[in-house]
Amino acid sequence: MNTKRSSSKMASQAARILNNKSASSIQKSLSGGVLSQRSPSKQTGSLMEAKASKVLRSEKYSQTTKSLAASLVSQSNKNR
Repeated sequence: MNTKRSSSKMASQAARILNNKSASSIQKSLSGGVLSQRSPSKQTGSLMEAKASKVLRSEKYSQTTKSLAASLVSQSNKNR
């Protein structure tokens, strides 16, 4: 089991993004992942890891989007 979890600061940011009608679909997707990881029993799935990794390697995403992606990758399963 993964004992890492999203910080309250990241969770607050993710909640604001989910309530923002102008937020991008990638931001909303990553935000959902960040919020689900407030529970220590949850861990990043392989598809979400791949999506977050793609965001981090791209130049086209904002710093906010990259922060969400970094939070998810930092909580990923090291055995994968």
